[in-house]
Amino acid sequence: MEISAAGRLEVRITAADVGKRVSVRRLSEPGVTEGKFTDTVGVLTSWDNGVLLITRKSGESVRITESSLVAGKVVPAAPARRRGPAASYEELARVCARAWRPVESERLGEWELRAASGFTRRANSVLPLGDPGLPLDGALDVVRRWYGDRGLPAYIQTATGAEGTQEPLCAELERRGWVREVTAELWIGALAPVADLAEAEAGGVVLAREADEAWLARYQRKGIGEVALKVLADGPSVWFASVPGEGAAPAAIGRCVVDGRWAGFAAVEVDPRQRRRGLATVVMAALARRALEEGASAAWLQVEADNAGARALYAGMGFGAHHAYHHYREPEASTT
Repeated sequence: MEISAAGRLEVRITAADVGKRVSVRRLSEPGVTEGKFTDTVGVLTSWDNGVLLITRKSGESVRITESSLVAGKVVPAAPARRRGPAASYEELARVCARAWRPVESERLGEWELRAASGFTRRANSVLPLGDPGLPLDGALDVVRRWYGDRGLPAYIQTATGAEGTQEPLCAELERRGWVREVTAELWIGALAPVADLAEAEAGGVVLAREADEAWLARYQRKGIGEVALKVLADGPSVWFASVPGEGAAPAAIGRCVVDGRWAGFAAVEVDPRQRRRGLATVVMAALARRALEEGASAAWLQVEADNAGARALYAGMGFGAHHAYHHYREPEASTT
């Protein structure tokens, strides 16, 4: 917090600082001049009619009345990760998009509108990197019509918590009634340590360029049709891994997309009866070894905020959160 020469806390932010990362301290209870304080750090996304809106790294928006402020200052961007690969948000966003390619896409300025008959939100949402070439309301009208013509609800994928992410856009969408339906995190880490985790056991993993019926039998997503198969198989260099099981479905599966220096892991699933035996690690190690052979050195994956088991597994492999990402649905649109 800012402290003046007299030793008092000061508010050193104004409405001119909208869009910057700030740290503020406010009174926890309105009308109380002394007592507990609450600190908030995030991007100042608006300051209107005496109310500040600050978007935290998680994407949560915090409303703060100007009268409750006791201190505030602009702070530098979050420090870079101390381990693992360095990466910008834009680089990762584009790498992730190439790993889940839509069947159909169209440009709206620098935004990309993506559709794949509803298979995964990532392949059926707008990737808003840059300027749409229209005022926001006009761009959102185009987005709604484009998805409506395809019988799909309109989704916009945004991110928070890293340099260059879209906290201001999140705030504008929420102001217009768009609903944040999904929040997850994108984690990154070095690839070689993953390959070394289960080098001997990884020899029993079967790698293939296509997802066969057995692999799909273990995959948890429902309604796998022609479009879904196309999305799964598309990407710069796609590999599917399987650990043979006792029945028709494998004991464990995984998918990896190799794209330059990056290897992206997804669909790592294990037969519930065979969990806690290290099969997920074995699958990822085998895929990591193949990705290393193709020249990759860094890895990324997506993890839900409430999936404690997966978070512990990936943290143990050396992964850490880079940013949070969200899918906003248009107002009054039905989900599918």
